Parts: sequence; structure tokens; C-alpha cells
Amino acid sequence: MLFPVLFCLWITPSSFGLEFRYHNSVQVGQYLTEVSKNYSDFTHLHSIGQSVEGRELWVLILGQNPRQHRTGIPEFKYVGNMHGNEVVGRVLLLQLIDYLTKGYLRDPLVTRLLNSSRVHILPSMNPDGFESSGRDCLYSQGRFNKNGVDLNRNFPDAFSSGNGQLREKEVVAVMEWLKKETFVLSANLHGGAVVASYPYDNSNRGSELQGSSSVSPDNDVFIHLAKTYSLSHSSMHKGDICYDSKDFTDGITNGYSWYPLEGGMQDYNYVWGQCLEITLELSCCKFPPESELPGLWEANRPALLAYMQQVHLGLKGQVLDSNGSPVQNASVEVQGRRNLCPFMTDRNGEYFRLLLPGNYTITVTHPGHEPLTETVSVPYGPDRFSALSHNFQLQKLSSHSTLRTTVQPTCVSSGLQYNHGATLLPSAFTALTALLLHRLLLS
Repeated sequence: MLFPVLFCLWITPSSFGLEFRYHNSVQVGQYLTEVSKNYSDFTHLHSIGQSVEGRELWVLILGQNPRQHRTGIPEFKYVGNMHGNEVVGRVLLLQLIDYLTKGYLRDPLVTRLLNSSRVHILPSMNPDGFESSGRDCLYSQGRFNKNGVDLNRNFPDAFSSGNGQLREKEVVAVMEWLKKETFVLSANLHGGAVVASYPYDNSNRGSELQGSSSVSPDNDVFIHLAKTYSLSHSSMHKGDICYDSKDFTDGITNGYSWYPLEGGMQDYNYVWGQCLEITLELSCCKFPPESELPGLWEANRPALLAYMQQVHLGLKGQVLDSNGSPVQNASVEVQGRRNLCPFMTDRNGEYFRLLLPGNYTITVTHPGHEPLTETVSVPYGPDRFSALSHNFQLQKLSSHSTLRTTVQPTCVSSGLQYNHGATLLPSAFTALTALLLHRLLLS
């Protein structure tokens, strides 16, 4: 008899859908637990860690095989409520869960999305901040975590040096999450403006600084991703939604061009996690009245779905040795896109490269093997719900070339240490070293 009592917390009599209101952390946990029980065939609920005050950071995974990765199936994620008083993303991600679970095997788009990708949804990265928030449009408390830290300024930053700040528990949880899953595409949901922002957020005034923007090697892909969201949104593409905001052409902006930001999550995802992430600002008001939530959902729903489909851009496959066995930690480099940290194959020998349609020259390197360079013609994958599959097969260095050295692309060092709670983790490794070591231990 317990289930009907809990069920009525989430369901409105008129629509039998998730109620449009601000559910607290306990209610969110109860709702996600019920969803995972009711849709156990294609969902899996787990916690990636805890907040400072001990609240679980719940992630619901949706897909044909939700409990583990399958070769060739890209990993996608949405993260909400990183700033505790920016609450629209939290609401929208719960609504998205409701929409996906009810639509699977009924709605063709939802079904194809969940059959072709594995979707991770973290509704609240900062539950402590949410619980302390006041319902003010712009200036309420709750932005920071319990320790008074802005989580979107607490990640290692590729463009800063000598910064020894400690990592907050919520940030460490996300960093560890990135090590365990080979995420391909992501977005984090914020509020206070209406715009899609893309990397880089920071710069040390090197070659990446072009005009007023800090430009990444995958700038064309990031612009496409941001426009996919803004043009699918009912009004974001208009670019001047909020009275106190600048005019964003097409509803998108380079992060640095908007304002420089050190220690941001989207840059960390891209540089060290091999995951292309953008930041979505979804409402002028950070904590809008509940009466506005249905309209915000309708405005964002097509964009949330369209963006998820972009996980199928470009190229994917495996790097294999001469015996056909997967090669872990092989570098897969696209000519003309020298990333600060190279894109490396995971423990399954898999790689994913989000690329727009065109011809690309790919160089694959791994110690003890001949470098391999191939040119590949990449079609547009999202319409087919699959990136182009292309495997690379390496050959051992021949006897007459034993003196040759395979040069691996370099990776910028974060120069930072991680903190979990109050105890500093003893590590002299860079973020990439820790990532590669973790993958080796899991192989």
C-alpha cells in the first residue's frame, strides 16, 4: 500500500505526469527510486557520491543496457543544479526522465535515442545549495555548496598554473564519474540568462585567444552543438530574451567571450574527459515561480532531445592490434585538431570523435606500433542515430624500424591536487595521468 501514497507525490490527476513544482532532495530520491523500480528493464539508479552534507548525488541511467557500457554505444549525460539556486535545470531533467520513461517503446524518437545511446541524468549536482536557496529571481543564497564554494570554479583548469586549491566533494564525484564512463557528449544546465555557451571558458592569452574568444580545436563542432540547442528552443535563438543580458547572436556564445571563468566544468570535461560539453542557461530568472515551469519545459523539450541526438556526430570505432585485440590508450588524433590532451582509446580500445560531415585525416599512435594514418569521409550521423563506425588496425614495429620512436601527443598538466572532503588525496599525477592509470586498473 506504500506505492500509491508515494505515487501521488509525483502525479497530477489531470495529466498523470510528473508534477511541475520544486521537489526537495528527499522527494527527488524517492521519485528516482520509484522510476528505477517501475522501469527496471531500461533504467538503473546509482549514486556517484555525496554532497558535503551527505546527500546522495543520484544519477539515473537510461538505455537498452543501462547497467554497463556496450561497445559502439556512446555515453551521454545531462547535469543540473550545479548552482543550487539555479533550479530550472533540476526541474527540466526530472521532467525529461518522466518523458523518456513514458515514451520508450511508444514514441519513435525516444525509442531510437535510448536504443542507440546510454543516457545519464544527474538532476542535482548541488543538493545542499538547493536546500538552502531562497526563491529569489537573481540574488538568493544557495549558489555555492555547503562549504561556500562555487562548484563551477573548482575544477582543474588547463589555463592556470600553481593553483593548489582543494576539490570539493561534489567536484571530486564528477571527476571520478568521468574516469569510470567514456562520456562523448554532455551539457550542464544553469539559469540567469538564456543562451548556449561553449568552450573555452578561460585562456592564458596563448594561440587559443582569437579576438575576444578562446577558441578550441573543435570550435566548429561546439558552435554546431550550441546552435542545435538554441535553434531547437522556442526562443533562445532570438538572442535577447533577458532584459539585463547582452544580445547573443543566434542564442550562443563562446564562454570566454561572454566572461572569463577559471575552473569551469565544461572545459574540464573537454580537456581531460574527452567529452564535449556545453553550458545551457535556461531562464532569465534563476528561481522562477512554479506557474512558469510548464512553459519552460515546453520551450526546452525539443532542444533537450535534439541535443541528445548529436551524440551520433562523427566517427567511432576501435583501435585493434595485429591480432584483432583492442588497444587501450592509443592516441586518435585528427589532423588540424591538436587537442590539449589527446583523445585516447578506453579499456575496450574504443574511441569517439564528434566531427561535422567532411573528410578527415586520422593518425593513430601507440608505443611499440607503427603510426597509422588514414583519411576517412564522415557523413552526418544523427539522422541515422549512429556515427560512422571505423576501426583502425595497428602493426607492431618491424625489426628494421626498432630505432624509431612513436611520439605520443602531449597533454597539459593541471598542476593541481584533488581533495575528497577534508583529506587531501596524496597524488603527484596530473589529471590525465590519474585518468589513464584508472583505466589501466580497470582493464
